[in-house]
Amino acid sequence: MILTRRSALAAASGVAAFAVGGPSRIAPARAQTTAPDPEEGRKAERSLGDPAAKVTVQEFFSLTCTHCAAFARTTMVDIEKDLIEPGKVRFVFHDFPLDQVALSAAVVARSLPPAQYYPFVKALFATQDRWAFARNANSTEEIWKLAALAGMNRATFDKALADTNLRDWILQQQQADRDKWQIDSTPSFVINGQKYAGEMNYEAFRKLLPQV
Repeated sequence: MILTRRSALAAASGVAAFAVGGPSRIAPARAQTTAPDPEEGRKAERSLGDPAAKVTVQEFFSLTCTHCAAFARTTMVDIEKDLIEPGKVRFVFHDFPLDQVALSAAVVARSLPPAQYYPFVKALFATQDRWAFARNANSTEEIWKLAALAGMNRATFDKALADTNLRDWILQQQQADRDKWQIDSTPSFVINGQKYAGEMNYEAFRKLLPQV
């Protein structure tokens, strides 16, 4: 999905079952000598795979991007099985919301425990047509249904949506990524420092990783 001035300004303003095929591999957090800071946890990196993997892939995605959803439902399945699980690739997620609905969904995703982030994102992509674009649906209530299945209570959900600090942080990170990598569409990928843009099938993606 192409990033337009309109969509950027829109963001700046203001599954019947939660099925997961198996435990997601999240990069371990730094050792803590004191109780974890919840705020720091919400802003911590979200990733899959071995931190020592030879290749690091960064994905920049919007939860309302149909191309991102297609990539998540098809290509990402093979990437997990063939590249992430064997320890060949570390996959880092960057929230890059293109509209207000995507921003709200990203805020809720980051307000779940870190190990739940990726399963929740997968569930959002699997049901994107239900909550992101359905004319007669309330997007907030549809996101809430998925969050409830993930174990979030309504008070926590409402608090997350009202968290302007986290919203602002996501937008700040988005701007930093835009400036650093010249991200202008979703999905975009940075693989060992080289940027690639656009939805792709597994064969095309695999060709970008000749070293694994």
